[in-house]
Amino acid sequence: MSCAGCSEAMKKRHHIEDEAEINITPMLDIVFIMLIFFIVTTSFVKERGLEVSRPSNAPPQEVKQDKGPIVVKIDGSSLISLKGRVLERSAVEANLEREKAEKPESPLIIAAHPSAETDSLVTILDAAKAVGIESVNVATSSQ
Repeated sequence: MSCAGCSEAMKKRHHIEDEAEINITPMLDIVFIMLIFFIVTTSFVKERGLEVSRPSNAPPQEVKQDKGPIVVKIDGSSLISLKGRVLERSAVEANLEREKAEKPESPLIIAAHPSAETDSLVTILDAAKAVGIESVNVATSSQ
């Protein structure tokens, strides 16, 4: 009797363990539905950036000053110059505005030395945007 009772008790225990399994299929369905919901409701925002053309190593071309581009140079020590005059950072915008008034359709060329600080370049780009110069090109300069 004791052996038959043990066998029945083991069957009942084994049967109870089989029923204790958790079905995770509904939970996975809910997770996938929430994932699809968040993907669909996310708004995709395209941020506007500043387009800058990559500098080339070609030597600068000589252009007549009356119809040519506006050339701003940044030397190795990050000094900004226009037409041979060194400019303060606060005076860059005013000088670009005057140059744009003289040559309204001329592009701006920034000739930057490779070891110049990026802050000088950003100052000129911000001033050009504030003045309304549409065409801005960046070139490297060894001077």
